[in-house]
Amino acid sequence: MTSRRRIALFGECMIELRGQVFGAMQQGFGGDTLNTATYLVRLCRDQDIRVSYATALGIDVFSDHMIAAWQAEGIDTSLVRLLSNHLPGLYAIQVDPSGERHFFYWRDTSTARDYFDAPSTPLEEAIDDLSALYLSGISLAILPAEGRERLLATMARVRARGGMVAFDNNFRPRLWPNVVDARAIYDRAYALSDLVLITLDDEMALRGETSPDRVLASVLALDASEVVVKRGVQPTLVRSAGTPAVAVPVEDVPRVVDTTAAGDSFAGAYLAMRLTGIPPATAARAANRMAGVVIQHPGAIIPIEAMPTPSALLANEAMTAV
Repeated sequence: MTSRRRIALFGECMIELRGQVFGAMQQGFGGDTLNTATYLVRLCRDQDIRVSYATALGIDVFSDHMIAAWQAEGIDTSLVRLLSNHLPGLYAIQVDPSGERHFFYWRDTSTARDYFDAPSTPLEEAIDDLSALYLSGISLAILPAEGRERLLATMARVRARGGMVAFDNNFRPRLWPNVVDARAIYDRAYALSDLVLITLDDEMALRGETSPDRVLASVLALDASEVVVKRGVQPTLVRSAGTPAVAVPVEDVPRVVDTTAAGDSFAGAYLAMRLTGIPPATAARAANRMAGVVIQHPGAIIPIEAMPTPSALLANEAMTAV
């Protein structure tokens, strides 16, 4: 990690409708990488880290409110493109009694798809100033083929100049024309990444595999110098280059209210810890705790007053090699 740190996160943020079908609904916004950026910036307020979010929005009242909210959190929005005659994407979310989410998307015309439709973009122009870049499988999936190639090239350029590239697999089959294409793009993204965050169930779906052990062996053998494998309630596995994987327990929570952004908040906390020099296994413990807090609240972004401090997330807990 470099001493002067600026991390850019690229992806899509959409308008969110939450509530009863054909009843009262609350407006909000959300997106996997935006959620991660929010938790990252909240945990790095006392650090010399600039958190920048790169996406495309429209020139409209919804986009204006989204940008204002991000800036109020402390997120740098200088990498956001504002495109005329465009609107943000839209989704509705329903949460069942167990806290599991059900999403309904209207994203075909989402402005974020057109981020790379210009000869150059703010993200590409900022590469020399970046110490880290974070994106997800959704970031790649929403883009047309040319934009996807530009984003992959951006990953390569960040690494070439010594920056860290972090990739979260976050696989959503419905966003890809077919799984064969998705696998090919994922393999390229993994090869371009220093840090890979894997949700094991997503990787099994991507590979069409029913054996968790086979998929686990495959991801732990990736060339990335750091691999983190999330396995639901089972211990998280962390593998650094040249060392055995370490199991980091997932702590029980009193009640699961809403699992929205569990993985996104994990990623935000993990990045925050790693960017401030915390070792990988300790960072995973903190990230598990952050996700455990988030799922006890409704919605993707918990109230600021409910945020744990970095020191609370780093309280001691046992870990074992596997």
